Amino acid sequence: MRRMSRSPTTPPTLEDVARVAGVSRATVSRVINGTRNVDRKIQEVVRAAIDQTGYAPNRAARSLVTKRAGTIALVVSGAGEPGDEDAFAARVFSDPFFGRVASGVLGFLRTRGVHPVLMVADTEAAREDVLSFLRQGSADGALLVSTHAEDPLPARLVEAELPAVLFARPARPVPISYVDLDHQAGAKLAADHLVGRGCTQVATIAGPLDVPASQDRLTGFRDAMARHGFPYVPIAEGGFTSGSGEAAMERLLAEHPGIDGVFAANDLMAQGALMVLHKHRRLVPEEVALVGFDDSSPALACRPRLTTVRQPVEDMAAGMSRLLLDHVEEPGLRPRSVIFEPALVVRDSA
Repeated sequence: MRRMSRSPTTPPTLEDVARVAGVSRATVSRVINGTRNVDRKIQEVVRAAIDQTGYAPNRAARSLVTKRAGTIALVVSGAGEPGDEDAFAARVFSDPFFGRVASGVLGFLRTRGVHPVLMVADTEAAREDVLSFLRQGSADGALLVSTHAEDPLPARLVEAELPAVLFARPARPVPISYVDLDHQAGAKLAADHLVGRGCTQVATIAGPLDVPASQDRLTGFRDAMARHGFPYVPIAEGGFTSGSGEAAMERLLAEHPGIDGVFAANDLMAQGALMVLHKHRRLVPEEVALVGFDDSSPALACRPRLTTVRQPVEDMAAGMSRLLLDHVEEPGLRPRSVIFEPALVVRDSA
């Protein structure tokens, strides 16, 4: 890659980027416009040259050529009531999971000249706003993070033939592209670890059982425990919040006081469970081993630090963004799914 010498008062041009990258002007244009038939290594060289030169594409001119907005809607959708919008947003954005999704999306899109617009769709009126925004061409497609099993927005986007990709498998069969994790394999990692530590009275705090990820984690954990010779696993359902983890742990201790191992289906619930175990003077991990799921910021905030199953959320969000740009580039592309693999992160709680 070459160095650029140019007057600091003159904005860098497409030709400057091409000169620094050592490629043609047409190649730079194809990379900026997201054309698919450019070698990945060449794309990386061109993007590095863009960073070095400080080149900023003329979005208005680019839109005239590509017929695209250069904008993607990042939509957080769920169930809410009119007047409850602020409470819904507060619940959503207090969960570190959504920050990791946004980080992965931003990291992928910003080097491709595409800008995300955050939208919250928790009521019917808000969902209509999202559909109108997309139909009017204000965004080229939607990245959808749905928080409720009965969310109608994925099906509405498909019916409207609008480019969209979903984070996690939809609760109901919908022909829409999505990225997801092998949740059953992740839960198996937790079960294997607890049994390997010598735990014999193991319970689980499940997520909301109308959510596919919760169902898969529970199924995977039960199946793995059964293969280890434990046909019954006590269950308490939570809501993916710290408070629900506290309540679930209280129920489990009241009904099964001899518990020596717990798998919580996310780190926030594990954090709540840990608080209850401390309150009841149960030593972790000496008396009760505890495993979470996600490997989010609460896992490091816990004392002891949480052993957990890592979900590569940032990579999944980047994969979701890549899928959407593929659909924008090729409108007739069939729906696709990309499944990521979990990993056990062993720390101090188990």
